[in-house]
Amino acid sequence: MRNIILLLLAAITFTNCEDTPDILGMVDPIDYSVEGKWLWSPDPNDRTYANTMYEFQNGTRYTSYANCTTNTPCTDSDFNALDALDRIPGSEAYRFEDFILTIDGIAQTIAFRCDGGILVFENGGILWKLSSDCQ
Repeated sequence: MRNIILLLLAAITFTNCEDTPDILGMVDPIDYSVEGKWLWSPDPNDRTYANTMYEFQNGTRYTSYANCTTNTPCTDSDFNALDALDRIPGSEAYRFEDFILTIDGIAQTIAFRCDGGILVFENGGILWKLSSDCQ
């Protein structure tokens, strides 16, 4: 009988757990990283217009531009072909902790969607992780 009570108590405990939405109304059950290559598009609803890549690497954010036109949108292959020589001069320091991304002293709360493939800033800005399947 005691085992049944313990089993019921455990079942109630685990079924009542709910993810609490963050400040942006999204649930972040996993701590994702900002490290890596991210794409920015002038249209926050359409990744296909992306022309800028931000690379977050060990506390430094680098920026690169892909050479694409309106008639021939950039592909992941175009961005993957970019290397350190393609970065624009200069960089920004960044820090990421507890869903706060601080770039050159400006802090914003961020959230992730699509299994970490989309990064959403509190001001509405969006970045897409390079080579993710997220649209």
